[in-house]
Amino acid sequence: MQDEALEILRKYWGHDEFRPMQWEVISSILHNRDSLTLFPTGGGKSICFQVPTMMREGLCLVVSPLVSLMEDQVMHLQQKNIKAKALIGGISPDDLIRELDNCVFGNYKFLYLSPERLQQELILERLKQMNISLIAIDEAHCISQWGHDFRPAYREIDLLREVLPEVTFAAFTATATQKVALDICEQLQLKDPQIHRSSFERKNLLYEVVKTEDKYHRLTKLVHKLSSIVYVRSRNATEEIARFLNKQGIPAATYHGGLKNEVKQKRFQQWLSEEKRVMVATTAFGMGIDKANVGCVVHWDLPESLEAYFQEAGRAGRDGQPSKAILLTNDGDIPVLKNQFLHNLPDLNEVKLVYKKLMAFFSIAYGEGSQTDYDLNFSEFCNQYRFHFQKTYNALQLMDRAGILRLTANYHKKSFIHILISGGKLEFFMDQNPKYDHLLKALLRNYGGIFENEIPVSLGMISDKAQISEENVQVLLEELQKQDILDFNISRHDMVITLLQPREDDATLNPFSKFIRSYNDSKKEKIAQVLEFVKNDRECRQLQLLRYFDEKKPEPCGKCHICLKDPKNWNREIMNNIYLEIKNRLKQGPASSRELVDKSAFPEESVLKVIGLLLEKDILTKQASNKYELTKNEKS
Repeated sequence: MQDEALEILRKYWGHDEFRPMQWEVISSILHNRDSLTLFPTGGGKSICFQVPTMMREGLCLVVSPLVSLMEDQVMHLQQKNIKAKALIGGISPDDLIRELDNCVFGNYKFLYLSPERLQQELILERLKQMNISLIAIDEAHCISQWGHDFRPAYREIDLLREVLPEVTFAAFTATATQKVALDICEQLQLKDPQIHRSSFERKNLLYEVVKTEDKYHRLTKLVHKLSSIVYVRSRNATEEIARFLNKQGIPAATYHGGLKNEVKQKRFQQWLSEEKRVMVATTAFGMGIDKANVGCVVHWDLPESLEAYFQEAGRAGRDGQPSKAILLTNDGDIPVLKNQFLHNLPDLNEVKLVYKKLMAFFSIAYGEGSQTDYDLNFSEFCNQYRFHFQKTYNALQLMDRAGILRLTANYHKKSFIHILISGGKLEFFMDQNPKYDHLLKALLRNYGGIFENEIPVSLGMISDKAQISEENVQVLLEELQKQDILDFNISRHDMVITLLQPREDDATLNPFSKFIRSYNDSKKEKIAQVLEFVKNDRECRQLQLLRYFDEKKPEPCGKCHICLKDPKNWNREIMNNIYLEIKNRLKQGPASSRELVDKSAFPEESVLKVIGLLLEKDILTKQASNKYELTKNEKS
């Protein structure tokens, strides 16, 4: 069995052997054992469900939280001539049925979908018809309310137990404490699961907390000549920091949730190709990033949890080369973190108030409203009741997590079109005005009854069918409206609220009161753990992180500035590595201590200490300009 698995690995992935523990996971899947796999970022989790799928008849259903993650994996599988499909948003009902039929009859090996898709009856019915050999749940920590990236729709995955009761479940995550791991097993109803946990230690990754009042100066030194990610909390900060880096001659791009998909994809490719060496991003630039040579990940703001920090930091050094994970901070960051994540936590009474006002805003009577959708202009709602924006949004999120309502907090455009002239006149108009030809033909081919009534349309689908950007579609439609060819109405709203429970006010929320209190307590605890990590400069940073993730007998890294304060950690290998860094740099010409520190993968204190030792041993000399150079013997 293992020989066959290795043959598959060589044939499709070009590797001669598995990474540590990959075979153990694959073996448990081949023996139809439910499993939970906890590997660090870059640990090779996807191979663990892809190889056994290729060894057996049938299809692997992969539940994944991010479109970019699904598209990336599907692209790589297709490049290997493996039939794979991802069902992403924006697909029409007819196209969805066609894609599902392809998976039923087309001998596909992988079908990727989001957990939200499992709430569609059509999807569940078609899954029953597929020959599914394995269900893989990626980023499984999203199912746990104690996880850092909790996503309520993941709670629907257990529906697959009813639809496909005999199929093996394999869950995967890179960040889970023991408490979260147990919750994942319980929520997914894993049957006597085998838990595979490899060490989260990354020997090539240096974790540092750098306290500085001038973050901009330190940032330029950290990312200079390195492929890097800079994580920030706000969209405005991405733009501001990227502008600064570009002015310093460091090519940088921005990435955040407000960008259109085509812009995100373009910037991602610029970063992959090194056209833009630094990506300044919010956490929207997250799971599924597969770039091996990231030399530095910088956190500009304090993270909201150690799980989030550890996962984001782990995107550095996937090629095994020495890399840095740096958290830049100063005293001003602490009140910002508390204000954003603690002061805006709504208590039970505040959640109840938001719920009651929401029911009034939608004019929902007692006992009514269950399983109905409502468009919400969030700004208008908050202004009408003088609610604090962030706290109100957090209250809605809590109700979403508790299963009281479903919150779709994306920016939506509901568009309606009614063609006002006859078909004959429209054909004449198209002959005289060819610039509108593709757009109008796309409308006529895809929307029946558009001459008789105002019809809801998807600008995204029209854009795709007409091969015109969505912005230009809107411009052309507005031009046609001014010429009285058609009526075009677009209404904007911030989110869609789907009520899952009938309105009963306190009776609706009281059963979830324990959950709301526990969730808030968990958020407070996670912030406290981040602040302790930042404050604790007595213990190795890696040691603190590994202990947090329940690693047994974790060892200090021996190379962070905390470890190197202790002379017993000054072993020959570390000193030799720092010496070689300094020597290689000085072979290019004299350099100051600042230049040597900036070039090094080791902490500043360590580099300065080695410089001092090299001066004592006459390996270095110091010029009048305060720059160092190698002695003649060392240059030869």
